[in-house]
Amino acid sequence: MAPAMEMVVGLDKGHKVTKRPKRSKPSQRKGHRSKRVKFIRDVVREVSGFSPYERRTMELLKVNRDKRALKFCKKRLGTHKRAKKKREEMIQALQQMRKAQAAS
Repeated sequence: MAPAMEMVVGLDKGHKVTKRPKRSKPSQRKGHRSKRVKFIRDVVREVSGFSPYERRTMELLKVNRDKRALKFCKKRLGTHKRAKKKREEMIQALQQMRKAQAAS
């Protein structure tokens, strides 16, 4: 095996240096929701409730019209991805309501 030297060619070529840990970039946490933002959005949702299109979506979901609810959300929100996310959010809200009614 070759001695550990600073070689010009090969896999470990170049001047030997100590590795320094990389700092995380701000761009790597883009889209991550902080505790503060989550708390504020929960309070706003609790105070203001659901918008009319969200209530209609929930009604569609109650009568098992999942695909129609998705199409309705897509029409209102603009993209398929946003519509799927909103539909899942409404499903979760319905489940929480049912759970709250069962508990009381």
